[in-house]
Amino acid sequence: MTLKGRAHKYGDHVNTDVIIPARYLTVSDADYLAAHCMEDLDPEFVKRVQPGDVLIGGEDFGCGSSREQAPIAIKAAGISAVIARSFARIFFRNAINIGLPVLVSPEAAAEIQAGDEVEIDLSAGAITDTTRGKSYQAQAFPAFLREIIAAGGLIPYTRRRLGIGGA
Repeated sequence: MTLKGRAHKYGDHVNTDVIIPARYLTVSDADYLAAHCMEDLDPEFVKRVQPGDVLIGGEDFGCGSSREQAPIAIKAAGISAVIARSFARIFFRNAINIGLPVLVSPEAAAEIQAGDEVEIDLSAGAITDTTRGKSYQAQAFPAFLREIIAAGGLIPYTRRRLGIGGA
């Protein structure tokens, strides 16, 4: 699976409270959450993001509370993957559970700039900044995680495996 999009870059310790502020957690609709994604950190984010774009973070991306609405808001806003120096463990797991690829690559996180065009090969863990002509390596996703991501998350993946219809 190959993903392509424009980079949106943020710094270290981007926490779940700025990804989706608590005041919006009274509604679980993904589109509603997406409309408020990153607004306390970057009020223009949702106006700039296009489907397929890539979010670049620094150290400990997704730290803070364990709310699964944070990766839901990011994915629903149109982000196809998040690349960071490191992730909070619960954010990483919540992202995979909802089918949002998250890749650890300190070099890519440091060097890719906002607005750069990025291409990601999930099966190889290859990240290419096509704007700058530079390539980076993240750990490749094992086949079962690629299947979870392709299915749209753990629940749709499990339903398919069990032969259960519906979403």
